[in-house]
Amino acid sequence: MSGYAVCADVGSTFTKVAVVQLATGALVGAAARPTTVASDVLHGLDAAVAAATVDVPAAAGAPWYVCSSAGGGLRLAVVGYEELVTARAGQQVGLSAGARVVHVGAGRLDRAGLAGLRAARPDVVLLVGGTDGGDGEVLVHNATRLAAARWRVPVVVAGNVEVRSEVVGVLAGRGVPVTVADNVLPRIGVLAPLSARAAIRDVFLRHVIGGKRLSRGTRFARLVRAATPEAVLTGVEVLADQLPGDLVVVDVGGATTDVYSVLTPDERASGPARAAAGMLWRARTVEGDLGMRWSAPGVVVAARAERMLAPGELEVLTVAAAERAANPGFLAVDPDAWVVDWRIAGLAATVALRRHARGAAVGDGAGRDLRDVRLVIGSGGVLRHAGPREAVAVLDAVLTDHGGGWALPRSATPVVDDQYVLAAAGLLAAEHPDTAVGLLRRHLLGER
Repeated sequence: MSGYAVCADVGSTFTKVAVVQLATGALVGAAARPTTVASDVLHGLDAAVAAATVDVPAAAGAPWYVCSSAGGGLRLAVVGYEELVTARAGQQVGLSAGARVVHVGAGRLDRAGLAGLRAARPDVVLLVGGTDGGDGEVLVHNATRLAAARWRVPVVVAGNVEVRSEVVGVLAGRGVPVTVADNVLPRIGVLAPLSARAAIRDVFLRHVIGGKRLSRGTRFARLVRAATPEAVLTGVEVLADQLPGDLVVVDVGGATTDVYSVLTPDERASGPARAAAGMLWRARTVEGDLGMRWSAPGVVVAARAERMLAPGELEVLTVAAAERAANPGFLAVDPDAWVVDWRIAGLAATVALRRHARGAAVGDGAGRDLRDVRLVIGSGGVLRHAGPREAVAVLDAVLTDHGGGWALPRSATPVVDDQYVLAAAGLLAAEHPDTAVGLLRRHLLGER
């Protein structure tokens, strides 16, 4: 048996590989290569693994642990009973499962609702509604409408347990791929994400990866163990268990900026939505309009709306963002281009943290209290390729955002995940928990 593990994150732009020594959690090899979505993602993956293992010949036969967000990752739609309660609960669960929530619908599906659902082009639908023993009529109605519409996108049913059999029968009877999970909201104020999170992961691996046609054969689908955001969130959770305080991660990608936070449960939470739908103290939000390449124009629009731009900056950044969106493979190779990239990254990270803290992503206005955050970790290619000073400056912009309308962390240390060890740790956590902890302690907490 090999003493190493090969961990790979097949992203939308780059494929990153980390070779980890299982006994110590030491990172002994790393490489990144462009993701080859246009041909076959295995070409880029194999090239990245070969580069990462070239100086570690003993890792040649090591097992591979792969996560992926290539091809747009996992697109999830949530259809619930009532927007304030079950639809919001389903949205939180979907985000924790590593999905990008592209549609949230509430109430009885009608023609317009079905049209909106189709337009969102989800990979998976999370069908929720009613507490256990509560209302079941809307859940049955929505399942019936999907069945009648000859819906073929996989559905995860995670609603009122008392009508579960009827709902599954209606969907399966019309050929809808259906997977069952426990109710995400069994009682008012009790959020139960784990079963639905596992079911969404299972559907992602069985249906979505192969359906995106990222590779010609079945090898890639067999290699992938999780959606990248879910692997990262698992790594964040493992790291949080090693810390005395709260934790935030900001991942600035080409298409989205993701924020993960792990908070200590207390009595600070408030607001009607939280009281009804419960709260995930280990949570993720996704800002689909904030990114370094495809979504760069959205960063400029959002920063302008937040009044974050200096005089004369709007015109310069608008042109630069348009160039990056038109050419997602754009690489900054001169100082001027790097300065623009760092500025876009700082704006994306700051806006994303504002939304995460304010609660804008879920619309309850209560947000998340980040005052006790002790560690702020930055991730993403722009931070990995920047110098240490420039990368930390991006995080400092977040930590000094006094005009953002949210309570800043009182004593937080900025750290950059320049080797993408959070995803690697998340991939290793189930089978090699001690290795995952050792990897994070060595490479993010500076321990040896």
